[in-house]
Amino acid sequence: MAILLHADDCVSASHSSVAEIINETQSWLERAVIGLNLCPFAKAVHVKKQIRYAISDARDNETLLKDLIDEMLHLHDSPADELDTTLLIHPWVLADFLDYNDFLDVADAALDDANLTGELQIASFHPDYQFADAESTAIDNYTNRSPYPILHLLREASIERAVAAFPDASEIYERNIETMRKLGLEGWRKLMVRNEQENLS
Repeated sequence: MAILLHADDCVSASHSSVAEIINETQSWLERAVIGLNLCPFAKAVHVKKQIRYAISDARDNETLLKDLIDEMLHLHDSPADELDTTLLIHPWVLADFLDYNDFLDVADAALDDANLTGELQIASFHPDYQFADAESTAIDNYTNRSPYPILHLLREASIERAVAAFPDASEIYERNIETMRKLGLEGWRKLMVRNEQENLS
């Protein structure tokens, strides 16, 4: 079952670990994704508070799949100007990246079964994310490395609008790799350490 929280609920969350998970995820989004401009589309929805942070309490794939389907339907049924995208964070299942990677096929099949393919899509983030053509320690992987495993639900219409607004959208991947290589592993570690220190303060 998912424990569902919007960013504004973090302060009053009764379960401190839930609040900490959301705070850490938000800080990663602000410092890495937005701060390094890894996704030029992220800042607008963050500023407008159109991001839903949902934490799944799942300990097995079946429960996570149910939570994912619930979140798909919730995003589909919500007004786009109120909710644009959802981060389904699942700290207690699929910690192994290979298992997580295998689950992405299940997630895409669920999207298709719900007749939402073409309306929603799923992006992937994981603490041990690894591109197929990269070594596990390569800095390139860190464009998709997050504090916790995340299934990111996006609206296709929003992606299309964002791409139309950024003529060089096709170059984002290459630019991100260049950004990460300039930052380096030591720079990334320092960024994340500052992240942790801010969350503890």
